[in-house]
Amino acid sequence: MTDSLHTPTAPVRVPTRMLVEALIRTDHTVDAGELYATADLLGMTDQQVRLCIKRLVAEGRFVQEGRGRKALLRATGATVQALGPDVEFVAHAFRQDAGLAPWDGIWHLVAFAVPEDTRTARDTLRTVLTRLGGAPVQGGLYVSANAWEPYVEDEARRLGIHGRLTLLTTDDLRQGDVRDPVALARSLWPQDEIADRYRRLASVAEPRLRRLQDEAAPSSLQQLTIAVELAAEFSHAMEPDPLLPPELLPQPWPGTEARRLVAQCWQLLDRLGQSRTAAEQHVRLFRLYDETVGGTESAGQRRDG
Repeated sequence: MTDSLHTPTAPVRVPTRMLVEALIRTDHTVDAGELYATADLLGMTDQQVRLCIKRLVAEGRFVQEGRGRKALLRATGATVQALGPDVEFVAHAFRQDAGLAPWDGIWHLVAFAVPEDTRTARDTLRTVLTRLGGAPVQGGLYVSANAWEPYVEDEARRLGIHGRLTLLTTDDLRQGDVRDPVALARSLWPQDEIADRYRRLASVAEPRLRRLQDEAAPSSLQQLTIAVELAAEFSHAMEPDPLLPPELLPQPWPGTEARRLVAQCWQLLDRLGQSRTAAEQHVRLFRLYDETVGGTESAGQRRDG
């Protein structure tokens, strides 16, 4: 929990594990000294950080080289792989906001029948389908408004149940007498809960944006703290979001405004970053802007031009 920049907003809860992952640099390492310093600004104790590192190493997520604040944490292949799709989904959300990903009117459905003796794989698949933005239509049948087939099939292959999937698309989905796509989206996904999360994100981003706009620029470590706080709230809002196309959402959609505020924060952090050290510039959080928001803005400018 933190209000380290003395901004008039509800405190941001940053899980220690998220902090570690946020500080992964582009060479897939985390500097322990930077980790402890940022954790201190976020109100975390050294003991919290040490226990988190110990758990992550035990789980095979990181390899530790050295000890204490001079240690280097190196992300394992599984950790690096797990970080990848998030960038794609965030980029897709910003493309939707910029009008670069209009809906084609196609629903994507996945059906599966997995026997009881492989129920662990079945339960994992259900969790993955939900995480990918799918909604259950009925037992063993999930739907998404996005083309999610590559992600679903990759996971099914990993679980050894790819042969038990049935994939189909349709532009004529109906539940009972409900055929209108907007009404279907409203009944299938918890839009009110997701909207509330984005309103919370906006309430966190606004005061931090004002702080970044102040003439007295925050220190490098404070900038990193702002970035981590935004990442925590951004993840909290994005995780349950199925990234429904704007055509299926009530307008104005709170997610669009919240992401706009976050993008403005990232723009200022990116600008202030010119004064960072070479090591700090390679922290993964500061590079995500170029891979997501920055790339979307460039595409939008090319389209408008």
